Amino acid sequence: MSARPQAVTLALHGALLDRDSGVAAALAPWAERHGVEADVGPLVAAFHRHEPRRLRENPELRYPDVLELVFADLARDFGVTPTGAEAAAFGESVGDWPLFAESAEALGALQRHVHVALVANIDRATFTSVAGRLGGQPDVLVTAEDAGAYKPERAPFEMALDWLSEIGVGFDAVLHTGEARDADIAPARAMGLRTCRIDRADEGAGEADWRVGSLNELVAAIRQM
Repeated sequence: MSARPQAVTLALHGALLDRDSGVAAALAPWAERHGVEADVGPLVAAFHRHEPRRLRENPELRYPDVLELVFADLARDFGVTPTGAEAAAFGESVGDWPLFAESAEALGALQRHVHVALVANIDRATFTSVAGRLGGQPDVLVTAEDAGAYKPERAPFEMALDWLSEIGVGFDAVLHTGEARDADIAPARAMGLRTCRIDRADEGAGEADWRVGSLNELVAAIRQM
């Protein structure tokens, strides 16, 4: 990593919130009840097939409501007719999705070195359940509800950049950090932002400018600049 950033725009899913583990935990009992012969890997893969399209098509919906649509899609993939109650339960499960073990401590440490703008594919009410477990708040929170769009649309990024500009942080001093190539790294790079990919699965940086294995690694790298 070259010049030290003054601010980090940070994703929620894959950076602080362990979405895949949360999705797997919510879907595994459902799959067992319905005799779906698949381990959690295909279930999570089905989630990732459907979520981007549903986010793109339904920017006005709260994230739990989007998840209900995603659940219905993936249930049909496995030959199961979805029920409203099951879809609603999956939608609300986001409140129970776990944080990564490092998340609360690493977020606080990161904020001691840079401004942190959380750019999150979530709504404000749902984020409340996450914030309580984080033990703190980012310097600014931009949700899809605020921006009127989910990432990878530009609006959430632009809203965060506008706030950073107001406190004197220039565009070139911002580092966007996230795990998702399509929702975070690709759109941030398309806007000209420097990017860092959190790559816990050791898949490589991809198109990102830098790669770290955890949020703690990012904090350590910034501290050493």
